[in-house]
Amino acid sequence: MKTVIQLKELSKLGYTTDISRSIAVNIISRHCKHESRHALAEILKNILLEPSQWKTHEVWGKLAQQFCDEEEQPQADFYSLKDETNAAPCKTYGSKNIDNAAKQQMRVALQLPVATKGALMPDAHGGYGLPIGGVLATDNAVIPYAVGVDIGCRMALTIFNENEKYVQRYTHQVKEAIRQWTHFGTEGALEVRQEHEVMDNPSFEATSLLKELKGKAFRQLGSSGSGNHFVEFGTIEVVENNSLQIPAGRYTALLSHSGSRGLGAAIAMHYSKIARDVCKLPREAQQLAWLDMAKEEGQEYWLSMNLAGEYAQACHERIHANLTKALGLQPLVGISNHHNFAWKDMIEGREMIIHRKGATPAHAGEMGIIPGSMTTPGYLVCGKGNAESLYSASHGAGREMSRKKAKETFTNSALRKMLSQAGVTLIGGSVEEAPGAYKNIDTIMQAQTSLVDIQGKFMPGIVRMDRD
Repeated sequence: MKTVIQLKELSKLGYTTDISRSIAVNIISRHCKHESRHALAEILKNILLEPSQWKTHEVWGKLAQQFCDEEEQPQADFYSLKDETNAAPCKTYGSKNIDNAAKQQMRVALQLPVATKGALMPDAHGGYGLPIGGVLATDNAVIPYAVGVDIGCRMALTIFNENEKYVQRYTHQVKEAIRQWTHFGTEGALEVRQEHEVMDNPSFEATSLLKELKGKAFRQLGSSGSGNHFVEFGTIEVVENNSLQIPAGRYTALLSHSGSRGLGAAIAMHYSKIARDVCKLPREAQQLAWLDMAKEEGQEYWLSMNLAGEYAQACHERIHANLTKALGLQPLVGISNHHNFAWKDMIEGREMIIHRKGATPAHAGEMGIIPGSMTTPGYLVCGKGNAESLYSASHGAGREMSRKKAKETFTNSALRKMLSQAGVTLIGGSVEEAPGAYKNIDTIMQAQTSLVDIQGKFMPGIVRMDRD
């Protein structure tokens, strides 16, 4: 039945001008035919209370904008960069493998007034804002672009109670399970609706933005992104006296790499814009605009970032649970870690915000996963707690060339030959992720022996990526 709200009711709710009532009636008649009066009233009240949170909404944005003009624009603060002699200190690992663009981006980040310390990982390369592979400590400030667009991008590894011959013996079944229980790309979802307790997190009701994003997050639960995101079955060789407390040997394992999907991207873009509005920096540093943790927008981003991190973890948990059940496997142990995130941590006796954009946390005894490429090994590691690295290590091999350069350099036939020689089956994927587009993972690991101990070596066998 068509829902109708009378003009008198709109006036009682606070819509006292002809134009606001006209826009409201038009939206309701076109988009809200099946909404209850109560639900519509709540939405209309919320728009009046927080019009800025609704002004970009696909349906209600035009109405919200009628009230945003009356709001005071956020007051901006203007900052200069420190000169290089007063920049925050930085430790670089594997400098000869790092391109100049990444080094220059790190130099700019270290000149921020809020920067206190930095570290550059051996897999580093240029990105947006903070370089990928950059680690930055700040004083009571969080930088959305130093976390990255894919908030909570992470690794997850499950080791099963099967020897290294499982994938070879059950290749067909593994491939079919991967096809059925994974989905890649910026759109779409798994055919079977996924459930996870993260969707009951009250943080989804904390802001208008998160409320708006919850539906899409539910649809994308258990799926993966594009680019270098993957799900792989392979073999892991675990060393003697490992921190997992399982017998040394060769096991079948499942490794996944993905982040927080559309949820994290929308949060990143929303708060990056707010940061640039309130924090004015010289042109070369604009992407490093920060949010003050003592202010509402800083607290909102922190809450949203942590929710995106929990959601990314939930996606991996669904992937691993679905594939484990489909194949009837028995897990022995699981390990996971973020590598696009910010944490509160104690540095030199005081609390700071540690941004790791493409870097693995590596506190003493902390387990992590550092992948290679689709035909090269990944490593299970245990952190050594090196303070100079801000308790961090690399997040992978790191790109040797851009995706554009990789497309120009490699052909599909060359990629198939590399896969054949390595004994790897690829489902999806593209030449943009060809092994030759990445640095040598063993060179990267050699450059960070002071940061992590190797606990196991993973070799992919069946790899699933975006693009069938």
